[in-house]
This record gives sequence, C-alpha cells and structure tokens, in this order.
Amino acid sequence: QVQLVESGGGLVQAGGSLRLSCAASGSIFSINSMAWYRQPPGKQRELVAVINSGDNRNYADSVKGRFTISRDNAKNTMYLQMNSLKPEDTAVYYCNAVVVRYSGHMGDYWGQGTQVTVSS
Repeated sequence: QVQLVESGGGLVQAGGSLRLSCAASGSIFSINSMAWYRQPPGKQRELVAVINSGDNRNYADSVKGRFTISRDNAKNTMYLQMNSLKPEDTAVYYCNAVVVRYSGHMGDYWGQGTQVTVSS
C-alpha cells in the first residue's frame, strides 16, 4: 500500500503564511508527479499546484506568485509554502501523488486532507 499524510494546516489571518507537508510512505519505487488540490466550502475540488519528477512546476492562476510547491525526493515528501494568504484560500487541501510501486503497479493516491482557514 501507499499512504499520503498531510500536515501543517490551521487558522491564519489574511496576509499570513502556512507551510503544508505531504509525506508519502509504503511500497514506493518512484513517485512521478505530485500535486496539491483544494476544495473550498460548497465548491468542487480544484488543482492548486503540480510538480513532476523533473521538478517542473505549474500553478493555478489564483495562487501564482503567492504559493510555492517543492519536493524532497529523498524523503518522498512534498511541500506547499503559502504566503500572502487570502480568505478565498480557505479550503481543505489534499495531497495527490502518482506512484510506481515495487510491484510495477502505477497508481493515483490521495491524502486525507488538511484544513486551511484564513480569517479576514
């Protein structure tokens, strides 16, 4: 199995910063792309940022210049540095990874989510 565990969410005032982490563990041979998604209250889940194995990064327009995605391949861990937070960033943030297992199986895995709340 593969597990993804997010941490670092919480309550912050507008203009503040948070850093989310996503640690992957289990039967992992390699990790292809990793991504952060979020689901605001009453809305659909949306892509926030993605980083592939070649360290290429893409961001949603709404977070460009404020959020930075990174990964530590040695630790199978991904991060999301969130600066200049706005109330509209309030959401449950989910970690996603495309993982190749030692069995050769490639799968799409999700974390349980971490709540980020930005107060005005």
